[in-house]
Amino acid sequence: MIHIDDFEAYCFDLDGTIYVGKQLLPGVKEMMDTLKKHNKKILFITNAPTHTREYCQQLLCSLGIATELEEVITASSLSAVYFLENASDASIYIVGEQAITEEFSHHPLHVTEDPLQASHVLVGLDRTFTYDKLNLAMTAVRNGAKLIVTNPDPACPVPGGYIADTLAIAKAIEVAAGQSIDQVIGKPSAYYINKVQEKLNISKDKCLIIGDRLETDILMGKNNGISTCLVLTGASSRKDIERTKIEPDYVVETLADLFKGTK
Repeated sequence: MIHIDDFEAYCFDLDGTIYVGKQLLPGVKEMMDTLKKHNKKILFITNAPTHTREYCQQLLCSLGIATELEEVITASSLSAVYFLENASDASIYIVGEQAITEEFSHHPLHVTEDPLQASHVLVGLDRTFTYDKLNLAMTAVRNGAKLIVTNPDPACPVPGGYIADTLAIAKAIEVAAGQSIDQVIGKPSAYYINKVQEKLNISKDKCLIIGDRLETDILMGKNNGISTCLVLTGASSRKDIERTKIEPDYVVETLADLFKGTK
């Protein structure tokens, strides 16, 4: 059992952990109220590349979870930061949806629609991905562009099931181009957790990562000495723990069970 004062900061995944679609999951509102009553740091850390930080903030607020913009990190926003820090002069060909373009528009970064002019291809979830888009991205990578991926999720939970996610698209480009992925920005990457730690500015032993996917949320914590909690409202099940050999420190059915007995 987790006692609320075991940790000073709580980092939550969004899709499958806090909500599915636009529906708040059981126990979330009460749990958030408890955290805020106890003055805990809260950070929302999502791999979803189809939503801007502003969208996530507004959605959380609309669901009754008062949230500041600085409390949200997305794979798309972090991808823009990655380029600013590591390749600010890059010419970036984007395979993805409007959220990525919007995040990049906030920064002095160059986005190109010409695959032959691209130094990098950034791949995120694109629900209108086509054979033509595959060929254009392949052309850029075969021409020397580095292949960067917003997040390594193969599928994303949605109401009623799952949809193919970023990794499915990135792997198609990787195979067609004959070149391996150069960098993954999202969870469980070292880059992502370093940015989380910079934001929180507390020791690792005072932080808990809560998420629904073993291969991203839980693995990121395990790889970096941070405690983890798997919530069984999204992608991963108890059987997956045995299959993947990724062991969370805690497992709860829903977030209503996170602080049993804490008021």
